[in-house]
Amino acid sequence: MTGSAGIPGATDAAGGAGRPPRNRRRRLLRWIGLGLAFLVLAGAATGWWLYNKLDGNITEDTSVAAELGRYERDRPAHLATGSQNILLIGSDSRSGKDNAPYGQDEGTQRSDTTILLHLPQDRRSATAVSIPRDLMTEIPPCLKADGSRTGDRFAQFNWAFQWGGAACTIRTVEKLTGIRIDHHMVIDFGGFKKMVDAIGGVEICLKEPVDDSEAKLKLAAGRQTLQGEQALGFVRARYSLGNGSDTERMERQQQFLGSLVKKVKSNGVLLNPGRLYPLLDAATSSVTTDPGLASLRDLYELVRGIRDIPTGQVQFLTVPRRPYSADPNRDELAEPDAARLFEQLRSDQPVTVAPPEPVTTPTPSPSLPPASTPTNAPTNAPTDAPADTPADGTEPATTPGVTTATPPGGTATPPGPVPTFTGTTAENADCR
Repeated sequence: MTGSAGIPGATDAAGGAGRPPRNRRRRLLRWIGLGLAFLVLAGAATGWWLYNKLDGNITEDTSVAAELGRYERDRPAHLATGSQNILLIGSDSRSGKDNAPYGQDEGTQRSDTTILLHLPQDRRSATAVSIPRDLMTEIPPCLKADGSRTGDRFAQFNWAFQWGGAACTIRTVEKLTGIRIDHHMVIDFGGFKKMVDAIGGVEICLKEPVDDSEAKLKLAAGRQTLQGEQALGFVRARYSLGNGSDTERMERQQQFLGSLVKKVKSNGVLLNPGRLYPLLDAATSSVTTDPGLASLRDLYELVRGIRDIPTGQVQFLTVPRRPYSADPNRDELAEPDAARLFEQLRSDQPVTVAPPEPVTTPTPSPSLPPASTPTNAPTNAPTDAPADTPADGTEPATTPGVTTATPPGGTATPPGPVPTFTGTTAENADCR
């Protein structure tokens, strides 16, 4: 038999291929559909598995809620609807294999770092206030791990965490500030390192090299990226950097957290699944939190509310304090500035931060002839001075670094000038 091209056995035109039978085409489409359905199901199953894994990583601390409920009548009211106050606690616990290298586990822990994070109702800024661990303050009665209770005590702030954990620390902060704490998170050394490693390290800048054997830290001067172990040493180092004070250490911690915020908000992390999942895994497996934040959905809602805040509006400062009168190695609140800061946050009113003014040595001025004004009469006293300005025209006495500023244009005008405190923002990471 000869086909149309004259080739024996050929049934199709030369140079062409016959159309596949209709049933073959249907089988092909069926297999494609089944393959796509399998991929969708596999993707959904993987997503569900990942969600449950991350959700299950979070450690929920129900005991804190129970203890706080016992003292509900003593706690401050929440004055600003929609705002949130979250207490971030860095624990120096030595328990577990990740924390064992930093010392012997004696069954106790203190708050190595405590930060009050205020998120206003409009979510246009975030203010993180460091509370000095050596601050002398009133610590209320707290439930200890052995079931006994402490009495009212006047002691260092970080003793609250050792005596009664997060619940005692929260009640101490509320008594100190009058600010209602809505949520809390506790993270230890190992968790901190995992989070830094998960985002590929954090960039810092040093004016001078560091060699601290106690903190296991040796760094060259200049700009560099710190991985987990180095980062932990950097935020914990005290005696090898600056004047060895806890004040400077808190400033370094704030600078580091600012750099960390910039890194996490960058496209290199949030839009990179290869880095985003390890960060979520490290974060969720590293925190112990209250029931209100103990699910991936709750944490997502929190992050979604603050992810669009510009880095220039993520502010870091330390509560106004000065050397304690009875012991210069301890701190006490500097009033009235501390009270003013707490009132602004409590009522969800804005604050701003600015770097400390450089210290300058005054130049001696030549002797001037005595003025003809009587010595008991005020000089240069403006007639239109504000009510809180002394009659001699000088500024009211305040702690150095605390000023007032007019709110930027386009924002709602608060009842008075916006107070400015010494601090930094996530946008301004400089050499320390």
